[in-house]
Amino acid sequence: MTLLQLGWNPFFEEAFAPYRSKGLVPARLIRETAINYGAFLEGGDEIDVVLSGKVWHDAANDAELPAVGDWVAVDLGGENEEAVIRARLPRRSCFSRKMPGKSSEEQVIGANVDVVAVVTDAGPDFNPRRMERYFTLIARSGAKAVVLMNKADLFTKEENAEAAAVLAALCPEADIHITSALNRKGLHVLKSYLKKGSTMCVVGSSGVGKSTLVNQLYGDEWQWTGDCNEVTGKGRHTTTSRELVPLPGNGMLIDNPGMREIQMWTDEQTLRESFADVEALSHDCKFADCRHQKDAGCAIRGAVEAGTLELGRYESFLQLEDEIAELRRRAKKRQMSVERWAKRNHRVKARNLNDRIQLEKDERGDWR
Repeated sequence: MTLLQLGWNPFFEEAFAPYRSKGLVPARLIRETAINYGAFLEGGDEIDVVLSGKVWHDAANDAELPAVGDWVAVDLGGENEEAVIRARLPRRSCFSRKMPGKSSEEQVIGANVDVVAVVTDAGPDFNPRRMERYFTLIARSGAKAVVLMNKADLFTKEENAEAAAVLAALCPEADIHITSALNRKGLHVLKSYLKKGSTMCVVGSSGVGKSTLVNQLYGDEWQWTGDCNEVTGKGRHTTTSRELVPLPGNGMLIDNPGMREIQMWTDEQTLRESFADVEALSHDCKFADCRHQKDAGCAIRGAVEAGTLELGRYESFLQLEDEIAELRRRAKKRQMSVERWAKRNHRVKARNLNDRIQLEKDERGDWR
């Protein structure tokens, strides 16, 4: 397996040039665990790699850490030494969502992805609002959006067509396909998007036939599937870990755990850009320090009263600075945690000569 088959291209070659001269080798991450990563080297060899303290420390947030699909610069080390990630190369695309639960952190679903295929159906799983969020996240990632209206055999032709039409109206740029994994209608659809060196990310809720489609695409039962609950439509088995898999023909596939919760994630720049039109109105306010509430001569409030700006959008704009302040607070909190970890790690490593030598090399970026 060559680097080109793994998705390597001139963009990554240029980014990797400084590391090649230091004796590092390129690798693509295919798996992430609690303690290390799995990666492919040129030739198809799979190795386990660990993250260097410097890469972890330099990341402004968890989303900047290496993730499945990323290209990294690896120090293979010597005999009986762990292979270490010394740098993450820039990403061409990044498909991410808000971390599930109460956290507001970004969670990277797949890096350097060309196509995101969302599997749903025209029945219990059909949810236009959730699909709308998928479309927004895919557009932001830079990948191509593809939707498979699966399990077509369980619904009428009219029901499938109606559901597909709703999604097409939500995102005209997306390719919508009506498929049936049971009847193997969908395999050719997915294959049509997989070219040499391309990467596809397959997402969707549990029980919509995602794993069955992936099994067919891979050509082997590398993920077993079970019967579905007749009431909920959920399968007994769902993918339990995110993994990048090379396909027998062409391309790479990132399969994901079932995701019913797909919430929006954003950053300060995106927040401000989403209210650029409202910010433009503020330039016409009478006072430079206008708070856009009860201030006299407020152009934004005037637009609301004139009906040219929706009240809900105005209210969201008033909360903008609070949301940005919260984003900054979380970033500062993580930085404090990183600094505490660095100090503790420094004390531990400074206890003997060999560790002190390695620590100084890490801080200088000298890996040899």
